[in-house]
Amino acid sequence: MSNLKERETAPDVYNLFLAAVLFLSPWLFKLTNSQGKIDLWITSAIIVVLSLAAIIAYRDWEEWINVLMGVWLIASPWLLGFPHTRAMHLSIGFGIVIVLLALLDLFLHYEKRHPEDMSAESGHEAARQ
Repeated sequence: MSNLKERETAPDVYNLFLAAVLFLSPWLFKLTNSQGKIDLWITSAIIVVLSLAAIIAYRDWEEWINVLMGVWLIASPWLLGFPHTRAMHLSIGFGIVIVLLALLDLFLHYEKRHPEDMSAESGHEAARQ
């Protein structure tokens, strides 16, 4: 199956929703830290673009960049200097979920493209038992 014809998966849609909520979070949660707000806006905008691109035409690199964006969200409070704030808690929480969803999406697409690998592994485990 061609990568261009693969349909979106639920993790892409969830990441898009999470990025939209993350973009609105400075207003929803009345964040006062300007560095935290700017970081959340920029990172969420990047995730929105990547999630839309993954929905339209899936590529593995889009998910890997989503993983990096999630890791950035986790590390950014300390790197940009807004630890111990509400923005930090949002950034870390959303970052963890975005990383997990992007890795899940990568796994699901790998499994779809390589079904023989998954069936061979389960056959070897059955033979061992």
